[in-house]
Amino acid sequence: MDRHGGQHRLALAHRAHAGAATGRAWGAAGCGAADGTQNAVILQVRAAGDAIYPSSLEPWSRIFDGVQGNNPGYDPLAFAVQQTRLRGLELHAWFNPFRAGNLRDTLTMSPQHFSVRRPDLVRKCGQLWFDPGEQAVQDHAIAVMRDVATRYDIDAVHIDDFFYPYPDTCTNFPDSATYARYRSSGGALSLGDWRRDNVNRFVERMYNEVHVVAPQVRVGVSPFGIWRPGSPAGIVGLDAFASIYADSRLWLQRGWVDYFAPQLYWSIASSGQSFPSLLEWWGQQNTQRRHLWPGLASYRINADPGPFAPGEIPAQISLIRNASTTVGRATGSILYNGTSVRTNRGGFATTLGGGLFATGAIPPATPWLDATAPAVPTLAVATSGSTLSVSMNPGDGDTRSFLLRWRVNGEWRQRVIASVQRAADIPAANVDGVVLNALDKVGNASADAVWRRP
Repeated sequence: MDRHGGQHRLALAHRAHAGAATGRAWGAAGCGAADGTQNAVILQVRAAGDAIYPSSLEPWSRIFDGVQGNNPGYDPLAFAVQQTRLRGLELHAWFNPFRAGNLRDTLTMSPQHFSVRRPDLVRKCGQLWFDPGEQAVQDHAIAVMRDVATRYDIDAVHIDDFFYPYPDTCTNFPDSATYARYRSSGGALSLGDWRRDNVNRFVERMYNEVHVVAPQVRVGVSPFGIWRPGSPAGIVGLDAFASIYADSRLWLQRGWVDYFAPQLYWSIASSGQSFPSLLEWWGQQNTQRRHLWPGLASYRINADPGPFAPGEIPAQISLIRNASTTVGRATGSILYNGTSVRTNRGGFATTLGGGLFATGAIPPATPWLDATAPAVPTLAVATSGSTLSVSMNPGDGDTRSFLLRWRVNGEWRQRVIASVQRAADIPAANVDGVVLNALDKVGNASADAVWRRP
């Protein structure tokens, strides 16, 4: 079997909005991702200089009751970590490093909000932005990420495509004073190169500093899906390199990410933004052989403008899977957004669950962070009527989950089980063998523990 069926299947559970991170909402999202079709959830924990967890650095998000700074009375991020562990899912913490809020938020900001404490760092252009060229802005965002990676048992730190604002909302970002200060200190870069350098330095620093405090926590970036028009030939659209100053190909080729998730939110049939062409091109750029897990627009199923047919996402996943045997190519995907998964928009989640995702998969290992496999678990199997009762125990403290496989008439079936669960039942009919592996936080698998029917 190919790496025990190793693929990454993630669902972006929530962008922060009113009511999104309540226990009830999280339970629904977690259950939607825990039906066997996904193996990880990306949860937005910092939408705009606020937090869905208790923080000494930033105020509580307003998503709970509409008032920024109000304590909801529990820790939603700790609850999310707990729930994902119980379900055998990974949890990736999603941050927006430079968004500060909407323009209408200026009168309702908490006194603890960084924009209130340091208004000199805020720029107004369509929305409120923390200026990426200000060192204090980068220092604060990195401190927030380090804090979460230190205090919570997350699996990854994740950022998306918001760096400098998109030109449809801001055509003249007001950072002239910041740039003039850079030039007066001896800087020689052009405005565009300087802005790109600001973002590049942030991405590199994020990658390094998260690993200082949490060596096994992966760092992922989900940039706009087109690096530059014409790359590859025939691709047209926004020039992210020149307009939002995101040199995302550089980050991938420098190895400043553990996983890279370009937002390929177009259809297979799109002429100017061909999904197959972009998928292949990004694989060719992956010279460091990082995990490539493109983002797929499941939110577009049966939705205007330009709705996707329900079969579009399964067809895209088929293309990804067919290309996965080539070195450097994609080995998984991210579905945006979690609501489309939970509501089974157009029945696409049912289609995946009965076909491409019918068998649970484990995330590919990240050996450049840690290549040491966990100890072999202990395995015991007892027959009880038409059921095999499987007991399992980790061999050491590095076990995050178990991969349980059993052979029926020569065909392997499998299930990923949280390490807190020490027993499972499987149908006994025609099973001639059971194999158990321990999996650690970065996906390393132990040697096999094996049971054979007497």
